[in-house]
Amino acid sequence: MTQSAAAQKPPATPRRLDPEDAQHALAEVQERLRRQQLVADLVHRQEEGDAKANLVEDLVHRQHEAELKTLLDGLHPADIAFILESLPKDERQTIWKLVSPEHDADVLLEVEDWVRESLIEAMDRQDLVAATGNMDADELADLAPDLPPDVVAEVQKGLTEEERAQLLEAMGYPEDSVGAIMDFEMVRVREDVTLEVVLRYLRRLHELPDHTDQIFVVDRQDKLQGILPLSRLLVSEPETEVRAVMNSDFLTLNPLDSDADAAGAFERYDLVSAPVMDDQGRLIGRVTIADVVDVMREDSQEQALSRAGLQEEDIFAPARALRNRAPWLLFNLCTAATASFVASQFEGTVSQIVILAFLMSIVAGIGGNSGNQTMTLIIRALAMGRITGRNLWQLVKRELFVTLMVGLCGSLVAALFAWAISHSISIALVMMAAMVCNMLVGASVGVLVPMVRARFGKDPAMGSSVLLTFATDSLGFFIFLGLATIFLL
Repeated sequence: MTQSAAAQKPPATPRRLDPEDAQHALAEVQERLRRQQLVADLVHRQEEGDAKANLVEDLVHRQHEAELKTLLDGLHPADIAFILESLPKDERQTIWKLVSPEHDADVLLEVEDWVRESLIEAMDRQDLVAATGNMDADELADLAPDLPPDVVAEVQKGLTEEERAQLLEAMGYPEDSVGAIMDFEMVRVREDVTLEVVLRYLRRLHELPDHTDQIFVVDRQDKLQGILPLSRLLVSEPETEVRAVMNSDFLTLNPLDSDADAAGAFERYDLVSAPVMDDQGRLIGRVTIADVVDVMREDSQEQALSRAGLQEEDIFAPARALRNRAPWLLFNLCTAATASFVASQFEGTVSQIVILAFLMSIVAGIGGNSGNQTMTLIIRALAMGRITGRNLWQLVKRELFVTLMVGLCGSLVAALFAWAISHSISIALVMMAAMVCNMLVGASVGVLVPMVRARFGKDPAMGSSVLLTFATDSLGFFIFLGLATIFLL
């Protein structure tokens, strides 16, 4: 029966605030920083070399630092990370220097990647070694890509042979794999011992690893034989052997499985933890619900950004934002120019029926909104693995049918509006037909863009809204003005 040594040390974790309290703490930090800057500005307006003014500034500065440090010491590392992510770089560095060294490692693990880089840059080698020296192998593997190589090498010297092997193993897996998120803290027992022996062993531990809902039953070669739920351990007779009450039917993960697939399995089967086995059937780690929640949150954030053609960035760093956004904005400019060019080809039609200029934006906008609904459903279905070659055509037909029905209902309202402002039944009918057609275009693009990108191994959400807008604007103008040219002139 073994457990990772890292799980045997009692952590010292301050109380955690709820999100609203974390925001209040952020507001308080910002107010104290503002006051500190105000005092500095007032002192700088005094005559240069004024010793009394400099003394006042120094005293006030020390007082504000002491107050900020007291505030930060009472926060959970996740709340400190939230504050650091919400501050510009200069203020972020000021606050980071006041964070207690014992919380440095936890904060570095909590913050987003773009913040972590700036925090690590501000730390010297000795502080980095001290902060990462007590990390578990899986935690250190998460930080290793952002750490200087000499720091990683120094930290490795302080690891046991088993921890060093775990670190190298964790660092060897792809970023979006189960192996990259699994941890090595778990409780393992043999199947030939009694539950009383297991209970005595558990009582000797300071605490169980986080999110322990089951104990893993292994043989002497660490091959997984079954799982023992804690609930069954507590209600069964102590004299019973483990093999008599363990579950032999259980879900396992492979370290090369996608972390998104693992998240789907956790959601589908309501798991709290799951064992990770290598190809030889040996237990090498486990994935917990905490790891899965992080994966889901990151995937959700990436998907939301990808749809607008964005990547994760420092919200206070204009240079990175420019590199991130400029390509898609330039592409969007080209698509908008194309849509304008299409509209310009119908200058004669618009000049004779001016009301069309006011109505064509409605056609384009409704088509875009309809396509966005379809695209969101398709992207989510792809992420959940629900789309296959067998059901794809059924899904396409369903989306086109739903869009047609909604389009017919919506176009009646649009036709009444067009008739009310133009007093022309012909314009109302053209408006109705164009809207239905463009909504079908939007639905088709909403299905095709994510599917084609997924087919070629690309992110289905990347730039999807930009491409959809291009299609519904250009084709919407073409359909509406084309129908107007044919039937109204």
